[in-house]
Amino acid sequence: MKSLILAAGYATRLYPLTRNFPKPLLDVGGKTILDRLLTDLDRLDEVEEHIIVSNNTFFPYFMAWKNRVGYRKPIHIINDGAESNETRLGAVRDILLVVETLSVKDDLLVLAGDNVVDFSFEGFVRFARQKQTSCITCHHEPSVEALRKTGVLEMDGSNRVLMLHEKPANPPTNWAVPPFYFYHASDLTLIRKALTMGCGFDAPGNLAAWLAKERPVHAWEIPGKRYDIGDVQSYESVQKIFKT
Repeated sequence: MKSLILAAGYATRLYPLTRNFPKPLLDVGGKTILDRLLTDLDRLDEVEEHIIVSNNTFFPYFMAWKNRVGYRKPIHIINDGAESNETRLGAVRDILLVVETLSVKDDLLVLAGDNVVDFSFEGFVRFARQKQTSCITCHHEPSVEALRKTGVLEMDGSNRVLMLHEKPANPPTNWAVPPFYFYHASDLTLIRKALTMGCGFDAPGNLAAWLAKERPVHAWEIPGKRYDIGDVQSYESVQKIFKT
């Protein structure tokens, strides 16, 4: 299995903090957001390699970061070539770029590089291996307003995904879907087909939503909290929570 961190966005809602600096490398409690994710992933025996996809603008920052960190597993940084927010590839096309550039034929654990969590992904990997399907994550969200700003899940009693809705005006359930995914190796060959058939490419959840209509996909309830760093206010809040 390989881990893939999506880190090619421009984080315009965090300006001026991220005007000239990548969001995943912002500090939270003495560690970068990226390092908080990789510290957990690196200790999972199933993960053999870490892949980070960046845009061209911030690629040098990630290369400099790579040169000063030390993890057990090798790190591969892919430059998607984007020069601005307006020309970004989008999360789904970034996943496809990685899969085709590196000829990935292993299971792929995909995480957005702008989230901080207080739990391990070990349980998610174990769940996905048991189900033997691609999987997504979910958590109960009581706020309708919050549900309108994220992916929302409908699933059956066996945790199989029935439908995924991206930022619905009228959320059908209280199951929110954070940007953490497990793609079974056999499903990676479908990504190009998904894009050809009109799958949205910007939000990472677009791929999971399309795939759930084609193949069995299951949902794992996260056992803790995740903090989405979307703007300056949320970043300041997370800094307080993880203050050293």
